[in-house]
Amino acid sequence: MALDEAISHVHGLVVEDEGVVRAGTHEGVRVIDDRGSVTAVGPQDDLMGMTGLPGTRRLVSSGHPGPGSPLPNPLGLLRSDDGGETWDPVSLTGEIDFHALAVTDDYLVGFDGVTGLIVSTDGGSTWDQGPRMAAASLAAVGDEVWAATPDGLMHSTDRAASFAPVDGAPLLRQVSAGVDGSLWGVDVDGTAWVSADGRQWTEHEEIASAQAIAALDRSTAYAVDESTLFVLTD
Repeated sequence: MALDEAISHVHGLVVEDEGVVRAGTHEGVRVIDDRGSVTAVGPQDDLMGMTGLPGTRRLVSSGHPGPGSPLPNPLGLLRSDDGGETWDPVSLTGEIDFHALAVTDDYLVGFDGVTGLIVSTDGGSTWDQGPRMAAASLAAVGDEVWAATPDGLMHSTDRAASFAPVDGAPLLRQVSAGVDGSLWGVDVDGTAWVSADGRQWTEHEEIASAQAIAALDRSTAYAVDESTLFVLTD
């Protein structure tokens, strides 16, 4: 579905409700509905690693300050409870630009862009060092975390304290968890995949231009590029 205005450099996509997603872009948050309508909300910061809890307006992000922003560069961890209309700095302001983030009700995991993963169990106020691995994308469900890495899909059952490779999984560049614990991903060749549990994956369709993907559940996911909303159904 064509968007009614172009968006730039999408670095995160979150399902707010069926048919409505919020995209973290080079110029702030954009709300996109199932008609392709795009609405800008909040400040114009360059958002990196934006993610959130599916079905809510709770978002976390990182990135770089936009025009007129009083915040230092990089932004560290930001939190929004209103879908990106307003943001509050939480921690690591001026220190870290998270390239990937995953959030649950109980903890956060982030790739700091340099040394590896760090984990917070207090809403992002304090962090503990996790495995020294790079992750292009992260997803979390309960105590389980999935990381899309250059060496393949990695899986943790202990809140990112340790990881093991997922044998037979596609080489994903993006991964997203739905409200039912299912996962969707996009591989390095631009093909979408779906999994009920992150272990066995089924090839879906090609969306080579997609810059971000967000799972709603096992049956539905959304992806975007600069001019298109992809609605994936299984």
